[in-house]
Amino acid sequence: GVDSSSPALANAAENAEAIGVADKIEWVEANVFDFLKEAESKDERYDLIVLDPPSFTRSKRAVRDAMRGYKEIHLRALKMLEPGGRLATYTCSHHVGRPEFLEMLCGASVDAKRSIRQVEVHTQRADHPIVITVPETEYLKGIVVEVIPSW
Repeated sequence: GVDSSSPALANAAENAEAIGVADKIEWVEANVFDFLKEAESKDERYDLIVLDPPSFTRSKRAVRDAMRGYKEIHLRALKMLEPGGRLATYTCSHHVGRPEFLEMLCGASVDAKRSIRQVEVHTQRADHPIVITVPETEYLKGIVVEVIPSW
């Protein structure tokens, strides 16, 4: 588990302990951009990567910069997955719509030279209703993809 916040890591470690998986998780306090860059340079490989960053944008004007940040972490993560590996990814920014998020993910997969298939789609729980006439109410977008062999 990688996070730049030591309190968040401590909380995650407590939760892992409570469900009996603490011995299976290594916790790293680091900036995810730096961590992924270093892991990629070491040619590290993973079966599962979960990306759940904080919102990269607080306004519509900053969406373009946010999408560059999202694409960078997705590109690096996808490069570290072998065929059969899964990427679970989320955005909590209400300024980034599902179509833009999927477009970014597709672009990252092309740049990473990884073919992916959708496995699951996630959104927020029912106690945070999505009003279909107000797109901003769908603030949580999530998708799980699997890297598939390319021909």
